[in-house]
Amino acid sequence: METLIKKIRSFNDERDWDQYHSPKNLAMAFVVEVAEIAEHFQWLTDDQSRALPNDKMVEVKDEIGDAMILLLNLSDKLGIDPVEAAKEKLKKNAEKYPVEKAKGKADKYTEYEK
Repeated sequence: METLIKKIRSFNDERDWDQYHSPKNLAMAFVVEVAEIAEHFQWLTDDQSRALPNDKMVEVKDEIGDAMILLLNLSDKLGIDPVEAAKEKLKKNAEKYPVEKAKGKADKYTEYEK
């Protein structure tokens, strides 16, 4: 992950793009890229979304790459280790969604308290 972050930093430095990469701008750009991923699935059935044609899969892959680069840029700017953040969040989610209450359910954890 650190190697990828260094490559992203170098890419940005070579183009003098750091001036545009405030956390606000990176967060907004990330949302746009995630929306571009979602656009490929809009109006598809669940089954269709699981069986994208190869050309669409290539496009989705590119959009995921864009989103990942922006997320890593944002993490880097804020001094957040994205892998550690994910591990910590997974632990929190395990507490919020214990297997015995959440298995097979899509309810939000607040519904378990009712």
